[in-house]
Amino acid sequence: MTALQDTLRDSRQPTRKTARTSARTRRSNLGYFLGFGAPGLLFYACFVFAPLVLSLGYSFTNADAFLPHTKFTGLHNYVKLLGDPDFRTSLRVTTILTLIIVIVPNVAGLAVAVLLNRNGRLYRALRTVFFVPVVLSSVVVSVVWQAMLTDGGLLDTVLGSMGVKHPPGWLSDPSIALYSVGWIASWQLLGFCTVVYLAGLQGVPDDLLEAAAIDGAGRWTRFRRVTWPMLAPALTINTVMLLITGFKTYDYVQVITHGGPGTGTTATVAYGVIQTGFTENKTGMASAMAVLMLIIVAVVSSVVLRLLQRREVEL
Repeated sequence: MTALQDTLRDSRQPTRKTARTSARTRRSNLGYFLGFGAPGLLFYACFVFAPLVLSLGYSFTNADAFLPHTKFTGLHNYVKLLGDPDFRTSLRVTTILTLIIVIVPNVAGLAVAVLLNRNGRLYRALRTVFFVPVVLSSVVVSVVWQAMLTDGGLLDTVLGSMGVKHPPGWLSDPSIALYSVGWIASWQLLGFCTVVYLAGLQGVPDDLLEAAAIDGAGRWTRFRRVTWPMLAPALTINTVMLLITGFKTYDYVQVITHGGPGTGTTATVAYGVIQTGFTENKTGMASAMAVLMLIIVAVVSSVVLRLLQRREVEL
């Protein structure tokens, strides 16, 4: 009987020791969370989640800086927005600008990445050159390009020296201004796409390319059959990031065109939110515009991400 009790007592000791170790681990994890995670969550709650909740609440009111009392109006702001031709125009402008920002840097970034995917000091220097615009402020980029594209600016001077007597109004012509803004944004985002595609290209195993070359595949066939499928994750990253950037474009429009030329030619939804909320002081309407833009961005980004990730699995 004593031997049995000793055996049971010995068998309990590791269990008690394991329980004490688990308790210490939990306390340690809690300490790490309070020390490192809690400040980040607090920052997120104060500067992201709380403003989002407040905007959602304001969107159901007639909040206005010039109204003495704020009252609940339900879906009135949303119904008014969906029937507003200016808001529909801003949606169209935002869609066109987003398509430009998604397509141009993606295609050009892939081409530049393929050209720079080589060893040597020259290629390393060129990688730095292409990435420099990414780290610049979009306001600085907008000011520089505005000076170049304005009527009688540097680009018009160069074209005039080449014999072009009447160059188009890059920022003053309503039919061209939006594409000029899209070009400027695409130029700055080109370096980001290039770096992502370069990382993907350097992850392609040389064995696969050599095997394809031995089988008689040419350069284009190797790229299409081997390299391009393995760039699927890079394509997903670039497309989703550019999609979100395009939908929330504001600074380029504010600095370069102020929503013109004319009425709403380049005014995006984000530009309309700022103008409505801070210039016209219609907080409730601006909040409704921001919530609608958030819903559109979330839905479109989720669908595109799902489709691109499915493509990664299929490849």
